[in-house]
Amino acid sequence: MKHIALSLRLLVCAALPALATTPPPRPHVVIILADDMGFSDIGCYGSEIPTPHLDALASRGLRFSQFYNTARCSPTRAALLTGLHPHQAGMGTLAEDPGRRADAHDAAGYQQYLNDRCLTLAEALKPAGYRSYLAGKWHLGYHDEAKWPRQRGFDRFYGLLSGAGSYFTPTGPRGLTLDNAPLPTPSDPGYYATDAFTDHALQFLREHPVDTPFFLYLAFTAPHWPLHARTNDIAMFVGRYRGGWDRLREERFARQQALGVVPSHARLSPRDDGARSWDTLSADEQTQLDYRMAVYAAQVHRMDHNIGRVVALLRERGQLDHTLILFLSDNGGCAEPYTDLGGGPLAAINDPAAGGPGNRTGQGRGSSYGTGWANASNTPFRRYKSRLHEGGIATPLIAHWPRGLQTAPGTVTSAPGYLTDIVPTVLELAGVTYPSHRDERPLTPLVGRSLTPVFATGDRTDPGPLFWEQYGNKAVRKGAWKAVQTAEKEASGQWELYDLSHDPTELDDIATAHPDTLRDLTAAWLQWAETHQVLPTQR
Repeated sequence: MKHIALSLRLLVCAALPALATTPPPRPHVVIILADDMGFSDIGCYGSEIPTPHLDALASRGLRFSQFYNTARCSPTRAALLTGLHPHQAGMGTLAEDPGRRADAHDAAGYQQYLNDRCLTLAEALKPAGYRSYLAGKWHLGYHDEAKWPRQRGFDRFYGLLSGAGSYFTPTGPRGLTLDNAPLPTPSDPGYYATDAFTDHALQFLREHPVDTPFFLYLAFTAPHWPLHARTNDIAMFVGRYRGGWDRLREERFARQQALGVVPSHARLSPRDDGARSWDTLSADEQTQLDYRMAVYAAQVHRMDHNIGRVVALLRERGQLDHTLILFLSDNGGCAEPYTDLGGGPLAAINDPAAGGPGNRTGQGRGSSYGTGWANASNTPFRRYKSRLHEGGIATPLIAHWPRGLQTAPGTVTSAPGYLTDIVPTVLELAGVTYPSHRDERPLTPLVGRSLTPVFATGDRTDPGPLFWEQYGNKAVRKGAWKAVQTAEKEASGQWELYDLSHDPTELDDIATAHPDTLRDLTAAWLQWAETHQVLPTQR
């Protein structure tokens, strides 16, 4: 009996370490990217737009208040998928599109498609047994199949290779692709791109082998122009914005401070100098602008509805607890064409009977909501898409992972982070070591740092300097110090300097008071530019 009891104790003791050290299963990964959506455009970051599904993910997960994108579409997608600065991946500018083919003489950092010295996250995850799916927008190389998603690691792809198109009738060279096959223009009168992207994402997941981890990249075009939304969705918002952008910014700012996504000592930046006081606009202009913003809000609301469909399927399949979901935006709200009246034919946008914005005859294809509403989207910050003040580069980031996050549900972290941190985070969780070579060609080492410490404690050590360059606009952040130079000031060499710990909305330029700090930051930016394929710059 003693021998039996001893044997049982030995068996139990031997089993305990195995149970304690068995690694958790590799998580499924879902990255959801909004297009041209501002920092304050969802409810859990201060918006009045109903986004119940994103708000629910935030209430159960983790929100970042100081996470950054690159201020522009293609560079953000490159950094997000490769873990490199966009210039290192060849994407320091917008990708080639139907009307623009990359030039063989373009500088290495601006070649307009992903180079062969990087891996996409889909490619890097393959050795760990992941299958990868993309539904939505690619915009990382158009001409030649070698530049397409299937050739860069994705097992299935449905969506746009180019940067934008009609939500109702994507057609011609800006049309749809399924895997590597161009599709005809949708004939279904009920077709809507945001819904269709989600339909295919759900189909990919339903067909996915149950015993295999997956990576889903759901890259919506919403709410990028053109202003296209379903009539019923628009009707929910028409009239809500007659109070104007000045009032909207104040209301959002108050909610942001109450939610803790903006510090209590922050000041609301003044109205952008590209937008007039709402009270000075004519009644007709206010009516038109109310409608534009209503359509934009409808686009965001419909995107949230579809995110709810993804969450519901994961829950139904018993996968939600094991899935890391990340939601963010590729840049700040878009002010194009840089007038407060917005862009596109007003008659088409303001006539629901004609199909509303982007009616199916093609009118309103380039319709947009303008500088004033973009300024409101980026509350409380200055500027907008393509600029490197906070309004251009600050993004919401929601992380939801019931089995992996150790922070209290609903935590807001002020730990700084950057797009390049996402690939090393996912690879760490998947147990993947990033290779040094592919097919005997050296790969550029990852520059980001894993966010797993933030997932564990809500904080992290200083991630080191963060750098940006977009069309001659330059910025660097180190600790709380941030230096910015606009393209207009490049010739004069003038930089601005801000202390974000005291001035998160960049209202007090203290460059003359801290010349040594500014000199250190600008020297660091130049060294980065010289070693990361940023120079020579290409506009």
